[in-house]
Amino acid sequence: MELVVPALLSDVNAHLARLGRAPLPEPAGTRPDLVEAVRDALAEGHALPEKLWHSLELFGPSATAAASVRPERTAGGGHLVGCSPAATAAWLGDDVLADERNPGVAYLLAVQHENGGVPVAAPLSLFERSWVLSTLLDSGVPLTAPRPVLEELRRSLHAAFGDEGAAGGPGLPVDVDDTAAGLHALALLGSPRSPDCLRRFDRGDHFFCFPEERTPSTSANAHVVQALGALLALPRNSLVLDDESRAWCADALGTVVRWLKENQHADGSWTDKWHASPYYATVCCAVALARHGGSAAREAVDRAVEWVLATERDGGAWGRWSATREETAYAVRVLLVAGGRSADRGADQVATAAARGARYLLSRWSDERPHPPLWHDKDVYTPTRIIRTEMLAALYAAHTDPRTAPLLADADLPVVVTGSGAA
Repeated sequence: MELVVPALLSDVNAHLARLGRAPLPEPAGTRPDLVEAVRDALAEGHALPEKLWHSLELFGPSATAAASVRPERTAGGGHLVGCSPAATAAWLGDDVLADERNPGVAYLLAVQHENGGVPVAAPLSLFERSWVLSTLLDSGVPLTAPRPVLEELRRSLHAAFGDEGAAGGPGLPVDVDDTAAGLHALALLGSPRSPDCLRRFDRGDHFFCFPEERTPSTSANAHVVQALGALLALPRNSLVLDDESRAWCADALGTVVRWLKENQHADGSWTDKWHASPYYATVCCAVALARHGGSAAREAVDRAVEWVLATERDGGAWGRWSATREETAYAVRVLLVAGGRSADRGADQVATAAARGARYLLSRWSDERPHPPLWHDKDVYTPTRIIRTEMLAALYAAHTDPRTAPLLADADLPVVVTGSGAA
């Protein structure tokens, strides 16, 4: 944000200057000095840090054909920069963009939507697959895909890892969020790998997403908890976890659980920099703590459930600004996973609220209107497959939970048609 805003503003102010208009002021917290420093460095031929390739379009004409930027090859034979259509277009330059035979242009044409728009990032293979798989498997949805499909999923997830971890897509730097989510998905798939790559992200009291990060992420640390918890659940003779690694995982798990508890808001929710809604951060943290935080996290989990119950909207839905399918799915999962399964105080309230949320999702399952863009990158975006998975996981949980299943006896789960048939 501190780079995107001043870069856009400089273009706006250049246009205003041509019109003889006064410039707009720089918003507080942005870094126009850093934008200019990067532009000057590129113009002088200096190498650009890999993390900035994703936003290459911010840095002006000197970004075109910048020698330090290395395009990645896509599965379809195209070339991309920073997993970003905008960055790729900036690196190619206007002259090259007219040549449809260029592999970079081929990538841009492949990701272009029929309405002319392009995504903020594509393809996000590991990001999508690890989020989808871990959500479904953690919710108890059975795997019925053909063996070759499952083997290809396992292979693709393993292939995304290097010694330092995994990135969300080609051309992006390795980060702890995708690394942890990938480890979690592989462990749930029964194909675990060593957690040693997580150690480079360990800052002592929490895990950072990228080196030199100034603003830590609660949801990323929740994914670390899930990965560590799933790996610690492996048999003692597991080949991916020796005694030293197991001891490190247990110590790191306790540390991050404490950090998540300390970063919970007074009302019981969590917030995060990668998503506009507190329901996303809260489902990540509450589910992770309910699964792997033990008795030490019980109070924090109960507070999260109370917050969800207190913020329900009319009609059995949830949302930060207005009711949304995505946020309602998060709320239902918090209630069912973090609300416990015993007949303790408030169990009826949890069950009836979760059932109302499930009915809301069922009533809007066929709604083809776009989900509001709540996810944060260099702009806001909507990972549609992941959101649809969250809805499906919430509905599956509600229909199989003994507290809510009787309340939904007259409501059928939707049929989801996939490439392999109906599920």
